[in-house]
Formats: sequence, structure tokens, C-alpha cells
Amino acid sequence: MGRCTATSKRRAAVPITALALALLPLGHAVAGPIAPAAPPPFDPVTFFSGRTTGEGVLKKVFSAPTDTHVVSVGKVEQDGELVLDQTVKIDGYKTLDRVWHLRQVSPGRFTGTLTGARGPVEAEVVDGVLHIDYTDKDGFAFRQRLTLAPGGQSARNVMKIKRFGITFATVNETITRN
Repeated sequence: MGRCTATSKRRAAVPITALALALLPLGHAVAGPIAPAAPPPFDPVTFFSGRTTGEGVLKKVFSAPTDTHVVSVGKVEQDGELVLDQTVKIDGYKTLDRVWHLRQVSPGRFTGTLTGARGPVEAEVVDGVLHIDYTDKDGFAFRQRLTLAPGGQSARNVMKIKRFGITFATVNETITRN
């Protein structure tokens, strides 16, 4: 067996280092790490036109998680208003039918109404994420954050339901265009 010397270690290391550098993408070697891509902007009128389905889980404090199922059919009126008819099924609860009306008031900002909401529904696209905020007739504040998936055919909806600043329930849902 031959002895390992410092010179032979150096010679072996040079080709490995050269190979490692050659395998690095040019952007990493020259410009540093590549920033993650920003999510695509969320256009609720485009996304919710037609049929969508949502499958999720409702987690209420002091209760077991419950499955949620939502079917929505949206159409755009001649004046540009989105009308979204929804059927919401939460396991163990009565089926709820509701209607959303959303109108764009400025780029990325929407306002409207929702069956069962007290006051207006406010929606705004911030950094590609659609923020929807409203209060129901019982005083619970609903805060939804919808993030469009690559390709635009589905979105992740994270909703928090609060009262007196305390989160009483959350919903995590995937909404898919059909």
C-alpha cells in the first residue's frame, strides 16, 4: 500500500473542486442565490368565473376537525361584477347556500356583499395573495388569504375566524377550478 502524502491529497482535491464548480449553475456562481419566484397575482374575477370546488378542514376550538366541501358557480355580469353562488357543506352542519357580489373599485381592490355578512366584503390583492375580510351577522370577523398555485387552476385558502381578537376557528382549503 502506498503512503498518502500532502501532494497526492492536493492533486486529488483539485479535480473534485473543479468538477463541483462546473456543476454549479452559473447564476449561483456569479450572482449568488436566486430569489424565489413571487406568487402569480390573484384575479378573483378570472379565477371564480365558472365552476370551482373547495375541499378543506374546519378546526374550531374545543372541537374535532371537520371536513368542508364548497361548490361555487361564478359569472361576470355585463358591468364587470362577479356573482358567485356557493353551496357550503360542513360535515355535521346544515348545508348553507350563499351569494357573493364583488366589484373591482381600483386595480387589485374589490368590494361587495355576501349573504350573511354584516357590512361590506373588502378584498385586496397584496403581493399576489387575495385578502378577503368581512364580518358576519354574529360579529365574527372572517379573514381569508388565497394564494394561487402555479398554473392558476387551484388556490390555497387559509381562513381565520375571530371574535374579540381571539381566533375561534380556522379553515384550510384547496379550491380547484373545474
